[in-house]
Amino acid sequence: MFHFKQLTDWIDAMLHTYLSEGWALFVEFVIVGVAMLTVYAVLALLLIWAERKVCAFFQCRLGPTRVGPFGMFQSVADMIKILLKEIIILNHVDHRLFRLAGFLVIIASLCTFGAIPFDKGLHAIDFNIGVFYLLAVSSLGVVGILLAGWSSNSKYTMIGAMRSGAQLISYELSCGLSLMTIVILSGTMQLSQIVEMQSTGWFIFKGGIPALIAFVVYLIAGHAETNRGPFDLPESESELTAGYHTEYSGIQFGFFYLAEYLNMFIIAAIASTMFLGGWMPLHVSGWDGFNQVMDSIPPVIWFFGKTFCCVFLALWVRWSFPRLRIDQLLKLEWKILMPISFLNIVLMAIWVLLLN
Repeated sequence: MFHFKQLTDWIDAMLHTYLSEGWALFVEFVIVGVAMLTVYAVLALLLIWAERKVCAFFQCRLGPTRVGPFGMFQSVADMIKILLKEIIILNHVDHRLFRLAGFLVIIASLCTFGAIPFDKGLHAIDFNIGVFYLLAVSSLGVVGILLAGWSSNSKYTMIGAMRSGAQLISYELSCGLSLMTIVILSGTMQLSQIVEMQSTGWFIFKGGIPALIAFVVYLIAGHAETNRGPFDLPESESELTAGYHTEYSGIQFGFFYLAEYLNMFIIAAIASTMFLGGWMPLHVSGWDGFNQVMDSIPPVIWFFGKTFCCVFLALWVRWSFPRLRIDQLLKLEWKILMPISFLNIVLMAIWVLLLN
């Protein structure tokens, strides 16, 4: 089975052959940075197009059809338009914090994106505390959202930022507890090792009922973390126009728009990595022929296939349920998901002790 580790090892060996240690590392950093930004932008455009098509399907419409085959270049046209739009400078805002907010949101998203293992050897960073890193870095986006609401000096943006802060901080707890449940099962926080341990079976199957509960809780809490319907109270158009980014325009608004779609992909990618085996194929014990067919599919296809299935599920939920009230949203977290998550960690610990 081909892994990208073979390609990355070959590039590393070639650079160290012709360049000194320092220059080889510098060139590798540049290659990784350019590759990350390219994949980041392409995925955002693909997700925007996919959501329009999925939304149109659920509403019995066609969606984008004119620009390119199946309307695939519509997102590219919109990207060019938003890059060319004028950035409106407002007099009543705190200009430094106003500009900083968008960069914080996009940096938090990029740093989280860099830790996702797309294939063996195909990830920017692979810390031995990878799960802890994901939780820590992803939470920095809340600071950017709060800054956007505060610095805009508008009641609509401030209410949107306060709602978003309360929502993200609350649901991060259930997300973290769900991931810690899998950490207890695997015994490690390193993402590459977590994926490798699922070579004989995905954790959603090997972990029994506690893993299944953690998966469901993570999907609900992760969907709430992306501020998407029915958890889109921070951006509720009927109440707050556009929420915390009402006063933004041009590329500054594009930062928030881009981060929102990539955060949806990141939540789905983490679910794929922690629960669904990452790049590992589906194996059934005793079905040798079936397993050989599954092994013939490239690992990176497995990863993106699982991830886009989770993305489709998120889009399905968004376009199927009405928006919750703020009290319903917080009650769901603090009175339902949080107790379930704590109890589930205890169940997983008992499960691991019984297996050992």
